[in-house]
Amino acid sequence: MTEAPRLAWIVEDLPHARAWVSDALTRAFPDIEIRTADCLAAAMQWLDASATPAPDIALIDLGLPDGSGTQLIEAMQRRWSGVLCVVSTVFDDDAHLFPALRAGAQGYVLKDQAAEQLAEILRGILSGQPPLSPAVARRLLKHFQPNLAQSAPPTETLTPRETDVLRLIAKGFTVAQVAASLSLSPHTTAGYVKDIYRKLSISSRAEATLEATRRGLVDSGAH
Repeated sequence: MTEAPRLAWIVEDLPHARAWVSDALTRAFPDIEIRTADCLAAAMQWLDASATPAPDIALIDLGLPDGSGTQLIEAMQRRWSGVLCVVSTVFDDDAHLFPALRAGAQGYVLKDQAAEQLAEILRGILSGQPPLSPAVARRLLKHFQPNLAQSAPPTETLTPRETDVLRLIAKGFTVAQVAASLSLSPHTTAGYVKDIYRKLSISSRAEATLEATRRGLVDSGAH
């Protein structure tokens, strides 16, 4: 893409996430027109309407309330192969990443960053850079390094209290909310979070959510 996109779709059911993506798009491309949908059915209606103009870019959540965003990506690619489809999600695991890429997604960004960070990733489109969050780019590289993956250390064991904290963080609780829920001080809770991140070799809420999902602490269908 050599010119700034003029029309964007945002398909996301969470209002704060729609606002985050919209903010990032307008920061990256001030003149862009944005259309938003909160479910798969609404986006499919746009797609099926013959008079609907093709967007230049679409940012699509995977866990929509009435289906998977991969369905929309596949449908959009069948009708408009030139649309740049970018996934926006909390999940960076292989089970979500690779099906989305196979469906036709050309970008994959995580919801654990500020709007300006996402805007910077999106601006890179103009110079030919794929819109990928750093954690996703690392996962893609790791996927093609099986020997390194096999030599990775075993999963770190968390204490019961650390497990409780991880579960609540993955559900979207702030440190203050976790502290109140577990009758801990914010300082103690922050210490638990630091220890959890160190043990699991993670550095973001999205990675914490992914790890909690892998451990069966939260529902994999959560956003």
